[in-house]
Amino acid sequence: MSVRTLYLAWQHKKEPSRQWFPVGRLDADIKRPLYRFRYIGGAKQAQQKAGFLPLIEFPKLDKGYESSELFPLFQNRVINRARPDFADYLSYLDLQEEADPIEILSTSGGSRVTDTYEVFPKLERDEDGSFVCRFFLHGWRHVNESAQKRIECLEAGDQLYVTLELTNPKTGLAVQIQTADDYFMIGWTPRYLVNDFVKAMAESPGDYRARVVRVNPLPAPSKQRVLIEMKARWKKHKPMMSKDFVPLVG
Repeated sequence: MSVRTLYLAWQHKKEPSRQWFPVGRLDADIKRPLYRFRYIGGAKQAQQKAGFLPLIEFPKLDKGYESSELFPLFQNRVINRARPDFADYLSYLDLQEEADPIEILSTSGGSRVTDTYEVFPKLERDEDGSFVCRFFLHGWRHVNESAQKRIECLEAGDQLYVTLELTNPKTGLAVQIQTADDYFMIGWTPRYLVNDFVKAMAESPGDYRARVVRVNPLPAPSKQRVLIEMKARWKKHKPMMSKDFVPLVG
């Protein structure tokens, strides 16, 4: 498939919610090349609930934007290949040298200290309902000291438990990540993926699993500490089809 899709998520930083909203969709055809950005239903939700404002680069919610080059909003979230630490950067993401910007953003999340946006890939369902998703562990800095020390002992290939949390004080519904051998709760999956993950856990309760791909020590960014791969399956659910993910323009 030549066209790949990324979503843009925005976090409301005001306490106590710190809620995440999916607000935009980028469709990228690198071969042509053609890039298209549109706001999605989550932007309306974010506007109504948390005062979200359109980006300067994309000032109107009801307009689509096209370019033959990757929009600066996304390009600026990928470090320059000329930088001496570029090889280390790719290794943090478990990517090869030939990885393109869309591949990099799909794994890195594109987070920056200067704003409250993250990027995540569209979950793709195979014919048998299965999917594979990689993401960096969220919230690990907020777990207890013992769990943080346990994170330091993780190794690539370690199996992890994925468990449902019904009473998270911030979000209500959340998906926890735990170590498989000693049950340390080490963090969470990204909030903007929770609904689709929960559907997989409910529809195929014995058919989901996660593992550690990489553990990145300092000087890796804290948001790229533990890279995780999750495999699961839906029976009927079609991911990212809720109104929050529907583009506001055709």
